[in-house]
Amino acid sequence: SFIRSASFSGFLITSYPLPNKTKMRTFVVVATLAAFAANVAAFAPAQSVRGNAFGVSTSAGVRTGSTSASNTQLSMGASIDLKGKVAFIAGVADSSGYGWAIAKALADAGATIIIGTWPPVLKIFQAGLKRGQFDEDSELSDGSKMEIAKIYPLDAVFDNPEDVPEEIKTNKRYAGLDGYTIEEVAKAVEADYGKIDIVVHSLANGPEVTKPLLETSRKGYLAASSASAYSAVSLLQKFAPIMNEGGAFMSLTYIASEKVIPGYGGGMSSAKAQLESDTRTLAYEAGRKYGIRVNTISAGPLKSRAASAIGKEAGQKTFIELAIDYAKANAPLAQDLYSDDVGNSGLFLCSPLARSITGVTLYVDNGLSTMGMALDSMSMQQE
Repeated sequence: SFIRSASFSGFLITSYPLPNKTKMRTFVVVATLAAFAANVAAFAPAQSVRGNAFGVSTSAGVRTGSTSASNTQLSMGASIDLKGKVAFIAGVADSSGYGWAIAKALADAGATIIIGTWPPVLKIFQAGLKRGQFDEDSELSDGSKMEIAKIYPLDAVFDNPEDVPEEIKTNKRYAGLDGYTIEEVAKAVEADYGKIDIVVHSLANGPEVTKPLLETSRKGYLAASSASAYSAVSLLQKFAPIMNEGGAFMSLTYIASEKVIPGYGGGMSSAKAQLESDTRTLAYEAGRKYGIRVNTISAGPLKSRAASAIGKEAGQKTFIELAIDYAKANAPLAQDLYSDDVGNSGLFLCSPLARSITGVTLYVDNGLSTMGMALDSMSMQQE
């Protein structure tokens, strides 16, 4: 008979033959938790998280300021320090969407926030800010308000000035505005801030989104792809050269990229699938060339201004209202999804805590994406 023992990462492994004359079997004993605790340092990082070069603290933050229905109680801003970092969020025009929530979470962590807004709604957005329309939704965890350092007019379907057709140049909704192509905005940001650290793509548009794919025109399909998918490629093309190494690029996608969502038409499902595929390819290319991470968040349904406009008919629920009801009835976590849930997830992906995460589609949807059967289906109802 024999006894052998070895220590492996804090576990004591002992093997010995059982008293069996015809067959030898090995029995593995895992030592006590005390042995694990004594050796747990083997798993520790080489340097302390608190006060390291990334400015990350292990302290947890709890939101106690705002009681708005759009807020959750968890605030990551207290545990991530982005002071001195500049974040450009493309596609914000009010306080109801995920782009605003991500900007707010980044601001709560100390980042300087600059925004790109679609020219036709720029003046309305600026007027709302001036009137204090968004003050309640701007409140940070310390009671202060998010400050938007600068707003740039941005139309992300145009890469450079040569792409802008005459009908847009002379459109009264663009009157008095110029320099709104992606290339021009990137140059303006560089002139104002030099190198920046974070770019968030919160853009999507499908002019035929209410049409089934079978009825979508080529023009409508390509327009959805241009505004919702290629705009992210172009944004990274133009902004990556003015981003610091270790920076983060992030976009927002939707489960329609991989599952059938009736009512989300006009080629938008295809555009989101393109966006997710491009996220993986861009993660490789931008990672190797610029040292930039590229990720996307697949967010659950939120009743934002843009989403509320899909399938809006008098006396009927909108597409987004139906989607929210379905999610709450069928997701593993039967709870409301708030914009701050996505905001905090975006903050994590854009922070040094996610320094080794790239090319990922992160689902922030109360687990709905994991489900393969609708719990509220009539076929599930017992008589």
